Amino acid sequence: MTVSPWQPASTRRRDALLETPVLLLMVFLASLVLFTVGRLVEDEGRVVSLMAFLPPIVAVIGSVRQTVLTAVWSTGTLFVVLLGIRLDVGEVIPPTFATALMSALSIGACRYRIHRNAEVSRLRSAAAALQRQLLRPLPFRTPEVIIDGLYQPVEEDSMVGGDIYEIAMSPYGTRVLIADVQGKGLPAIGTAFSVLGAFREAAQREPDLLGVVDALESAVERHNSFASRTGEPERFVTALVLTFDERSCGLVVNCGHLLPCLVCEDPDESGPLPLADPGVPLGLIGLSPEPRRIEEFDLPEGNTLLLFTDGVTDARDPFGVFYPLRERLREWSGIPTSELAATIAADLQRFTGNNQRDDIALLALHRVPAPVPGGEGDGRGPGTAAGGGEPGPGGEAGASSRFTTGGVPGVPGVTDGTDGTDGTDGTDRDGGTGGGADRSHAGATDPHTDRTGA
Repeated sequence: MTVSPWQPASTRRRDALLETPVLLLMVFLASLVLFTVGRLVEDEGRVVSLMAFLPPIVAVIGSVRQTVLTAVWSTGTLFVVLLGIRLDVGEVIPPTFATALMSALSIGACRYRIHRNAEVSRLRSAAAALQRQLLRPLPFRTPEVIIDGLYQPVEEDSMVGGDIYEIAMSPYGTRVLIADVQGKGLPAIGTAFSVLGAFREAAQREPDLLGVVDALESAVERHNSFASRTGEPERFVTALVLTFDERSCGLVVNCGHLLPCLVCEDPDESGPLPLADPGVPLGLIGLSPEPRRIEEFDLPEGNTLLLFTDGVTDARDPFGVFYPLRERLREWSGIPTSELAATIAADLQRFTGNNQRDDIALLALHRVPAPVPGGEGDGRGPGTAAGGGEPGPGGEAGASSRFTTGGVPGVPGVTDGTDGTDGTDGTDRDGGTGGGADRSHAGATDPHTDRTGA
């Protein structure tokens, strides 16, 4: 999973300037400039008195130690300069006392700023770490698709939370969720937890994709009911829920989310996936007179399906121009699928100038290359499975043979799911029934079957 770890050049330059020797040199140069200007305008006392503002300036950007050193330097220098000019201690004491008082206030303000920033940083780090632990590491491989992606939380603590995704390997195929909770902050994370938990359970239990969506709807309604009793606002969730099996097509239910996009080998075919029914967000089904529908789409080998949240489409450059996603799709046609997510992340950083205003979640899905017929270790025909397990009934590989242990050829670092991190106990998704189970039709329905969201 791509997480933004880098620091822009402006941040590195600022950190270099805040080194104590460099900062003290700048304070000395500022004092020298004030003294020189005072000599030129023949009003040294008044101009040099401006040194009283050096400690507050350092307190805003520096450490307590740097502020103390600046305060001592400013107060002492001002006293010596004024004493040398006026030779009257009675005239020197008031401005020196004012500078010392301002220095003391600056030191206190610096201590408070650093303490508060440290507290905010701890809270932000804890929230971001918690969210990263809940989101599945990417890349990730299932028998049907390879999923890569990126997740970039914004830097500000008030903007953490809201964007989620999950992949579940179920008896009915690979099921994928990407969702965006209304709002920001910890309350949004609470709603996100409810949706994630409901999806992980329903993806394994429900044979029908609409049944999975109904479970998500119920989870959001329960969470909103609890929130209303505690005085918190109710929230809705936009989501895409998808299923992939051995067929070249996929099934999707759109719950008011942004349309996914296809990146095709032919640039002219790249663009938004033409879904007929945008649906309504989870939590708002009572406002829709139409039931939710399953739609079918093709995802042949060589094409990549992009799922993303509004942090991508709402990204802006320094002039306020929105990120031109549709125009970029053509440019990405020639990029290897294993490099697409990293390319998009770098492009977003360049476009926004690292001024990210919202969480960004993006998934790039493409089909697992078809195994060579009769090839060694394909794990689907009779004989020894790729994972080394014994053949099950009917020649099907045993529980450990559903997944290859060596990752995906040509896609470094792809997780294959053998560690059971899919939320199951790591057993055969067909329940160990062997090759006679037809997983692609288990509980299958017409792709356009209607289901009320009640």
